[in-house]
Amino acid sequence: MATDPGSAGLTVIKIGGRLTAVPSALDRVCAVVGEVSRSHRVLVVPGGGPFADAVREFDTRVRLSADAAHWMAILAMDQYAHVLASRIPGAVLVDEPGAVSEAVGEGSVAVLAPSRWMRSADVLPHTWEVTSDSIAAFVAGALDATRLVLIKPADQGTMLDSYFATALPLGMPYIIVSWNRVEELS
Repeated sequence: MATDPGSAGLTVIKIGGRLTAVPSALDRVCAVVGEVSRSHRVLVVPGGGPFADAVREFDTRVRLSADAAHWMAILAMDQYAHVLASRIPGAVLVDEPGAVSEAVGEGSVAVLAPSRWMRSADVLPHTWEVTSDSIAAFVAGALDATRLVLIKPADQGTMLDSYFATALPLGMPYIIVSWNRVEELS
């Protein structure tokens, strides 16, 4: 039974950037997220994927400061947000918490480009131990979401960064979905 997206709680869905390495996974996930938005209020938080990997590789070569690496990795999430917003049916790109409630609704998905919000909040440690998983957990808590869904490629299994449990609000339900099981979202 479909519910009115305006009356349901917010579902935060983190879409892992490494899905781009799996043939057809990104298109499949984006299509399903678009479908889910018909019955749920959805905010997508992007992973960093190949964009964050480029920052990691650059950091290995030139030794960035922790602050520079942190902000560059979050900017990498912004890049992937643009990819997702262009591929998810009904998606709207947002960059601050106040824009989320206006952007989510029946058939509409908000995709967060998180750098602006994360820069103003600046509540997470500046370390590679904090990834987009922890950022999604923080965002879900800050927006009082009803659940958090983390979509990852099957080869990542249930791996979460070491800060995730700290960033996740106490009692916040979350689920990790392998890309080949994404139909279970709805």
